[in-house]
Amino acid sequence: MGRRKRTMLVLLCASVLAPLLLYTDRLSNLRADDPIQNNGFVEEVTNLGHKIENEKLNALPQELSSSVKEPIGIIYSENVSTSPPILAQFNDGSTTLRETQLRKSGEHKNRALSEAPEKKTPPLPDIGSVILQVTTKEENKSEVKLEPTSTKIVPGNNHPVNRNKNSGNSEILDSRVRHLKDQLIRAKVYLSLAATRTNAHFIRELRARIKDVQRALGEATKDSELPRNAYEKLKAMEQTLAKGQKIQDDCASVVKKLRAMLHSAEQQLQVHKKQALFLTQLAAKTLPKGLHCLPLKLTTEYYSLEPAKKHFPNEEKLEDPKLYHYALFSDNILATVVVVNSTVLNAKNPSNHVFHIVTDKLNYAAMKMWFLANPPGKATIEVQNIEEFTWLNVSYSPVLKQLGSRSMIDYYFRTHRANSDPNLKYRNPKYLSILNHLRFYLPEIFPKLDKVVFLDDDIVVQRDLSALWSIDLKGKVNGAVETCGESFHRFDRYLNFSNPVIAKKFDPRACGWAYGMNVFDLAEWRKQKITEVYHYWQKLNHDRQLWKLGTLPPGLITFWNNTFPLDRSWHVLGLGYDPHVNNKEIERAAVIHYNGNMKPWLEIGLRKYRGYWSKYVNYDQSFLRHCNINP
Repeated sequence: MGRRKRTMLVLLCASVLAPLLLYTDRLSNLRADDPIQNNGFVEEVTNLGHKIENEKLNALPQELSSSVKEPIGIIYSENVSTSPPILAQFNDGSTTLRETQLRKSGEHKNRALSEAPEKKTPPLPDIGSVILQVTTKEENKSEVKLEPTSTKIVPGNNHPVNRNKNSGNSEILDSRVRHLKDQLIRAKVYLSLAATRTNAHFIRELRARIKDVQRALGEATKDSELPRNAYEKLKAMEQTLAKGQKIQDDCASVVKKLRAMLHSAEQQLQVHKKQALFLTQLAAKTLPKGLHCLPLKLTTEYYSLEPAKKHFPNEEKLEDPKLYHYALFSDNILATVVVVNSTVLNAKNPSNHVFHIVTDKLNYAAMKMWFLANPPGKATIEVQNIEEFTWLNVSYSPVLKQLGSRSMIDYYFRTHRANSDPNLKYRNPKYLSILNHLRFYLPEIFPKLDKVVFLDDDIVVQRDLSALWSIDLKGKVNGAVETCGESFHRFDRYLNFSNPVIAKKFDPRACGWAYGMNVFDLAEWRKQKITEVYHYWQKLNHDRQLWKLGTLPPGLITFWNNTFPLDRSWHVLGLGYDPHVNNKEIERAAVIHYNGNMKPWLEIGLRKYRGYWSKYVNYDQSFLRHCNINP
């Protein structure tokens, strides 16, 4: 009887110990045979998750070789509070799977085991950190650095400890999108390195991961735009990159490759900047379909009117020096409408305001028809055709002769490349339009007026401008807002000071001023013969050696020491190119100016400023609806 009991006890022990010994031996063989040692173990444990659900696994301590120190367990978890601990590290060198609960297939977390060499040699730099150092710039101090959340099990404690210093803060906005993009960069680096290219299995896996991440990323710019499986793709790629990091241990080649990629990216950036500049210049010169339709429709309506209906009322006010006269030279009907409407609607006494509009032959009928059909309240209006200024001819105006010359056309429009300027901003038809230079002939246009306010067609009036006529210009001819608050608005920005004629006469650091809203004392202008000064300098610049383009450089020269500075609140500039104009300055400004290429009537206009302009357009007007012009 005693012998039977002993036999049964031996068989029972064997049945218990044999499976455990076999399982321990299997784990040891796996570590010895897998070329990617730690990942083989991780993947084998992961595969158990496909077969076992909601069960606790208890593995016996594994025998480790003397060349391997204790592994460090890292768990990548989306939510630390819901991810159970997987690897527990103990000081005695053993590693235990404790209280592990694996999720269903496809939902388990990635694991990674790292080993420390026995020899006390300096550790190699982390390839991943090298990549991040080369490819990323310094983040704003207020931002949280993007790192995977790592959890460590403290000996004797079954609860995970979050090692992320910023665990108390919310995740960086759209950090997952940036993380996926960073992973793609790192993956491309590993694809091009010699050490990883020889590993066919790794390359296949990496390319598959790249496709997965690219599909998940798509065109997303925000985390909210990513698909639900994006996080799984991110973690799968992270595991593959960890394998690549172990295969490639030469940091120098990684840095070299990254620098080559960075140089290539910088070259591509320069190409894209040039393309963007070209397209912006092209868009600025292109007439939108609606603005092309509008003058055609208006012209047709004008020529269908009876002759008696083609005249404006209050013609007796056009030469009354006691009223407030505005000069506006433009071929853009909608822009002109906004200038007139905004001035009249903000005027305290609109009946005292007179608008003198000069346009070209092509737009004369359309411009006149608009204001005949939509009179500006009690204000007086006049539309003139520049072709009717018979005194403005090539024998009188040197600029008119220059604008029609073959050399000028070649210079601006690159008819002959050898004689043209490469700067794209010169390819603008306005520089060959006499309307742009008509501002230098105000006394000839208004021979019976003593003072006039010049307005550009890309401005919006926000306050009553009557006070401008009472400003004492102290004997100066031009009243304007100075722009020397910006370094690029000084004389040396516009004039060629390498030319001795310019260098001898002017100060390169002199403060510039703005065209767009200017008060001109025409009586003083005639007295000082300012138009002759303009003609003198224009003749000297026949070969474009003093300045290259536009009307501001000759304006700075013509009104040198003859400009009275107005308060800055009268005229705020930059709404056509600067997205950071101070909102308070805009709100209290009498005139806001959309100088630059991004005009509010174009698609490229800055949307944050468009409302200041569009509120003075009646989009319900029949002509605008017919031409499909919308806010």
